[in-house]
Amino acid sequence: MNWKLKSTKQITGKIKVVTGLHIGGSAELMEIGGVDNPIIKNPADNSPYIPGSSLKGKMRSLMEWKLGLLSADGKPYTSEQPDCPITRVFGGMAGKVKSGPTRLVVRDCFLSEESRRQFMEGQELTEIKHENSIDRITSEANPRPLERVVPGVTFDLNIAYKIIDTEDNGALDERYFTEVVLKALALVQNDFLGGSGSRGCGRIRFEDLKDENGNALQMPQA
Repeated sequence: MNWKLKSTKQITGKIKVVTGLHIGGSAELMEIGGVDNPIIKNPADNSPYIPGSSLKGKMRSLMEWKLGLLSADGKPYTSEQPDCPITRVFGGMAGKVKSGPTRLVVRDCFLSEESRRQFMEGQELTEIKHENSIDRITSEANPRPLERVVPGVTFDLNIAYKIIDTEDNGALDERYFTEVVLKALALVQNDFLGGSGSRGCGRIRFEDLKDENGNALQMPQA
């Protein structure tokens, strides 16, 4: 079988933080009174960003839930079937996937122009949320400060999706663009991104989604 790249679809837009967003980084330097749950930041300028891997991983896991493919051991679902929506779109084990290369590329999401301007002007784009875990027996409180991106901050979204002709003129990939990619974005918007979602963090909203031609894109019902 010969596969041919027919086209590459694009999704651009904004990710708006609705409730404090925590995507964990590493505390390389521990300081007295410092935060032990920092967010990931761009090492070039210390600004917050959303790793593409975090968004893509969340999209994949929620689609596995939606399609009833979540495994009991928590491992990512994989299949050798060429029409599998998960491995075809998100990728699978090297050498075992019969559907060809991964279709979906989710790039790191950096601050939008407006939020970057606020950051450069010295406005605080992050906060420290102080939480306590309570020992059920002793009632002893265990403080755990959590760094979060504040509501209202926006990031630029940039996604690429390959349409590959596998002797069907790319028809299945075209179908999965709506049924899998856009559906997965809708699922993320209805769930949360990052950590501590069950405690109120991570609600986001996708705004102004457009394709490679500048046409508006609508997410299907989640």
